[in-house]
Amino acid sequence: MFDEFRAKIARRARGFEAPYACIACVEAAVNRTFDEGLAFERETFTKCRSSLQSQAQRHVFFAEREARKVRGVGRDTVSMSIERAAVLGCGTMGGGIAMCFANAGIPVRVTETEQGALDRGMDKIRGNYASTVSKGRLSQADADERLALIQPTLDFDSVADSDIVIEAVFEDMALKKEIFTRLDAICRPEAIMATNTSSLDVDEIASVTSRPEQVVGLHFFSPANVMRLLEIVRGEQTSPEVLASVLGLSKQIGKVGIVVGVCDAFAANRMLYPYAQQANFLIEEGAFPEQIDRVIYEFGFPMGPFGLSDLAGIDVGWRVRQHREPTRPKHLRYSPIADRLYEMGRYGQKTSKGWFRYEEGSRAPIPDPEVSDLIVRTSEELGIERREVSDEEILQRCLYPLINEGAKILEEGISERASDLDLVWLYGYGFPRYRGGPMFYADSLGLDHVFTMMQRFHEVHKDWLEPAPLLERLASEGGTFGGWSRS
Repeated sequence: MFDEFRAKIARRARGFEAPYACIACVEAAVNRTFDEGLAFERETFTKCRSSLQSQAQRHVFFAEREARKVRGVGRDTVSMSIERAAVLGCGTMGGGIAMCFANAGIPVRVTETEQGALDRGMDKIRGNYASTVSKGRLSQADADERLALIQPTLDFDSVADSDIVIEAVFEDMALKKEIFTRLDAICRPEAIMATNTSSLDVDEIASVTSRPEQVVGLHFFSPANVMRLLEIVRGEQTSPEVLASVLGLSKQIGKVGIVVGVCDAFAANRMLYPYAQQANFLIEEGAFPEQIDRVIYEFGFPMGPFGLSDLAGIDVGWRVRQHREPTRPKHLRYSPIADRLYEMGRYGQKTSKGWFRYEEGSRAPIPDPEVSDLIVRTSEELGIERREVSDEEILQRCLYPLINEGAKILEEGISERASDLDLVWLYGYGFPRYRGGPMFYADSLGLDHVFTMMQRFHEVHKDWLEPAPLLERLASEGGTFGGWSRS
């Protein structure tokens, strides 16, 4: 019976110690004497309480509460009650955002520029609710009630009476500026105008309006109706009242709102870039996608960087790289493999082939010899002699540069505290909760160790791996990210 229950929770409790400790205590109570059972339970409890996993999860508990403390926003800051919302764009992201409002009981208009796109978006929303109902997680009556709160329209001007309007269109600065110019002309003076951009300059978008203090970034993560992270991007002129309002909204719609500043890609995606970048370099040097994804999965992530790329869409990543291409330092190392997959029409799960191939109706990644051949050929073209790459190197080369970027973000003031970055990665990318987030994990390893390894990687591989000044300073002082304060 006990082994059956362990097997039953294996997927949900993967990597966690406490659930299995609970089962062991019940098993001991059944199979041992009363006194032996009590002694076993006390010993197990003491061991769990002092474990690193316990420390990590207590850290997350308090981090979530600290995240609500935002510079310039106090208890006396006036916030707006959001009673009517609008979303511009009914694609995958826009539809998911509309569902967030409907799930919270907030009426929401969702707009598109042509009927076909609007119909496809609403079909997707209906399909999402139908799937939830079929799994027994929602009644049909509740699903119908939520759907009734979503009002599809082709009339852009109909959003004028909304308390908040969220733009969720394609990542194109000119298009977003055009939209915000139109919003500025029709929205009520107190309305919040938000952009769902994942990387573009919120201040530049706000500059085309007559009220930049009402503009804020609300970066939802896909699928927006599922992922709990909401990156709240504070523009240079975003008012405290707007910040207080969207922080309250994030809680209302079931999100963990984390306030960050304006920079290229903000906090979450900015830390993602070196993580994915090093994974791409490692396959040029001798590893393969399936090895890297296995190592990252075994560490505790739900999937590795290549599976994540296939899920998000290799075409999406290609568009992001095209946007960043004009400012990419051309003298630094760059991996062309993902671009070549895009040119081959391998966009990921949506085309049943990307870094991996996928059987029809399945999301299980299968290594593809075509990709392996491409990787080996690319290594030869770049003059890289392939070698054996250890699991330990994969883990360190992927995670330590991510942590290093987090140190830069902290020193630049983009994030208020290290624990905010932990939450960004816990709720945005599935960093294992029992490890506390990347910055807590670095503290648990010792920053002197992380700095030493970053130095070593920089000496061997050079590009992109120079240790961050804050990491170097804290390592030399015996400090931690958790104990660091920018003030």
